[in-house]
Amino acid sequence: MKRYATLLSLLLSSATALGLWYLYTDQRPFQEPIRIGILHSFTGTMTLSERPVADAMKLAVEEINAAGGLLGRPLEAIEADGRSDWPTFAREAERLITQEQVAALFGCWNSGCRKRVKAVVERHNHLLFYPVQYEGLEQSPNIIYLGAAPNQQIIPAVKWALDNLGQRLFLVGSDSIFPHTANAIIRDLSSALGGEIVGEYYLPLGGHQVDKLVEEISKTRPNVILNTITGDSNISFFRALRRAGISTEQIPTLSFSIDENMLEFIGLPQVAGDYAAWNYFESIENGANQAFIERFRKRYSAGRRITDPMEAGYLAVQLWAAAVREAHTANVEVVRSMILNQAFDAPSGMVYVDPISRHLWKTPRIGRINSEGDFDIVWSAGRPSQPNPYPLSRNRAEWNRFLDQLQRRWQGNWQAPKATTP
Repeated sequence: MKRYATLLSLLLSSATALGLWYLYTDQRPFQEPIRIGILHSFTGTMTLSERPVADAMKLAVEEINAAGGLLGRPLEAIEADGRSDWPTFAREAERLITQEQVAALFGCWNSGCRKRVKAVVERHNHLLFYPVQYEGLEQSPNIIYLGAAPNQQIIPAVKWALDNLGQRLFLVGSDSIFPHTANAIIRDLSSALGGEIVGEYYLPLGGHQVDKLVEEISKTRPNVILNTITGDSNISFFRALRRAGISTEQIPTLSFSIDENMLEFIGLPQVAGDYAAWNYFESIENGANQAFIERFRKRYSAGRRITDPMEAGYLAVQLWAAAVREAHTANVEVVRSMILNQAFDAPSGMVYVDPISRHLWKTPRIGRINSEGDFDIVWSAGRPSQPNPYPLSRNRAEWNRFLDQLQRRWQGNWQAPKATTP
């Protein structure tokens, strides 16, 4: 009897050890896939911007699988449609975590959607990789921010505009958190550097009634338009500018969300000569970028364009995979710590995860749209900038009060109710 008890004890100990080995190394039998969630808008006003980012993420997944997967297991991407709507993003994030059991989430574009998903990943102590430039004023232990912080896009671009395009600025954006916050940052900087804000106007998210806006621009005659409109509203805006006879030579526009893909939908005659601020442009000349472009076009089509958020989406999956390899597990808590050690020789140049802010060190750049639909890089910082999500023009408490005031104005949301938008 004693011998049977000893044998049973050994069997239980072996089973426990085997279970722990599977738990901490993720070397599962039968090649069980590691699942990740790709959460973007495949319908609605943000589709033109977000669908290509999902394509870049899927390219990274396919490349990882072609190289043998992760920890001896294939990687499986589960796509979810946020439908350009923040409640849907929140519901889909919850489903991906609780039902699909994904190891990480990759996605969001609009900041209102990110804010709602942020609450979900923090409640579940999970992990979101966010690939888009944004307004800052946020840090979360559950988010890796791969797009530009304000000091890596908005601030250097406005300084450049004041020096090179003129002091009279007209601010236009969608009536949501990113444009309002970006314009508050721009107002602070303009005041400090001697600029003048001659107009400020907001469109409903997805809105296309732009005639009144263009009238205001015609009346005020700024030196430059600083544009934070998101989504397909940009198509109506730029076409209306040209119909009103406002050319890029007369009043150039510097945009913070217009990329290579959007140019084709707006139409090159409408935007050639205007500017955009990003960290990545398809026109960057280095071997890593050329190889990335070739791989992407081979996978999808020869005519496809690549944008800053697409490069960031691709990087997000590769950086996460590097952390999984180093940790020898896809366990969320372990990877969330290990990701802070990662760097990557990206198409845009070397990037690093900043362990304090959880944003990337990235190189700010400004491009001018040419007649071929590319961006000629007219300015670059020359090296990666340390991210600072909280601009120094106000302290953190003041910025938090600013956000609270916006949210109260919008009845607890992160964009204006359409009925109250001018």
